[in-house]
Amino acid sequence: MSTAAELQELLADGDEINIVCHDNPDPDCLASALALGRIAAAAGIDERHILYSGAISHQQNRAFVNLLDIDIQPFDPAAVTDRPPDSLLAFVDHSIPGENNQVPEGTPIDIVIDHHPAEEVEARFVDRREEVGAAATILTEYVQALGIEVDSRLATALMVAIRSDTLDFLRGATRAEYEAAGFLQEDVDGDMVRQISSPSVTGATLDAISTAIDNRMTTGAILISHVGRTSERDSLPQAVDYLARLEGVQTAIVFGIVEDTIHVSARSPDPRVHVGNLLRDAFEDVGSGGGHHDVAGGQIPLGIFADYTTDDEQLLDIVERVITDRLSKGLNISEDEES
Repeated sequence: MSTAAELQELLADGDEINIVCHDNPDPDCLASALALGRIAAAAGIDERHILYSGAISHQQNRAFVNLLDIDIQPFDPAAVTDRPPDSLLAFVDHSIPGENNQVPEGTPIDIVIDHHPAEEVEARFVDRREEVGAAATILTEYVQALGIEVDSRLATALMVAIRSDTLDFLRGATRAEYEAAGFLQEDVDGDMVRQISSPSVTGATLDAISTAIDNRMTTGAILISHVGRTSERDSLPQAVDYLARLEGVQTAIVFGIVEDTIHVSARSPDPRVHVGNLLRDAFEDVGSGGGHHDVAGGQIPLGIFADYTTDDEQLLDIVERVITDRLSKGLNISEDEES
């Protein structure tokens, strides 16, 4: 039996499905959830819910939800606890309860479809392929294999997701992404793709990128910078994507404070650096971090540093020194300089 058929057989036993996105979901997660919902509908499940926590703040993510009219609801823990046997729980684009989601640790999961590195993933159905560039690629394969009707909305969502997670096929794209795109192309709304891919940018995002440019520190091919305090969490990946293009830079890391959390975003095409492992090792004792070898992110609660919020300049100085020191040790910057 094929993987898609196994999924369809499991879904046939359910009357309800709650598809939980990771915190602050991006197009890959949202499109994958939409596609899984269509597959569930074809399997006879009438009650389908896409749930999320955090915020949909990135300009592209907001445009994606609004233009494609994605029916997405805030996550409520009651939806996944003490549920009846015919109520299924699915993760797309993430895999472990309590990690980058608000699902209580230890909650039984029915379905996991993901492409991120992870350990000890437990679910009745697991399809986790680190080698592919997007979770939407896997869902496109299912849609094709199961003969699910693909309308313009679904095709456009999946295409935007694949393009977004692979930087328009320039990062981590495999043959599977090109084959998925070829299958979807005929039904894609090109005008909508352009609208979603080129949304307007807020002034706060431009300010954060400008601050990151001003604060950059480079050592060899490594760049570390920060945006200070910002209300735009998604300005960090936009800033690091911009700085990673600087001539001579192979690894770029940008961090900043958003409300009561330090967020970190990293990029590295350098095969000698695995930024997912770097952020995990640097912050696992105080927060969380991880991702792919070339794209990663992390979060560290301010904790006791939050007491300095009345003196933001002092807080930023402490955060800058602590985060930079941990990253420098992980990257062996001091050793590189001595040699």
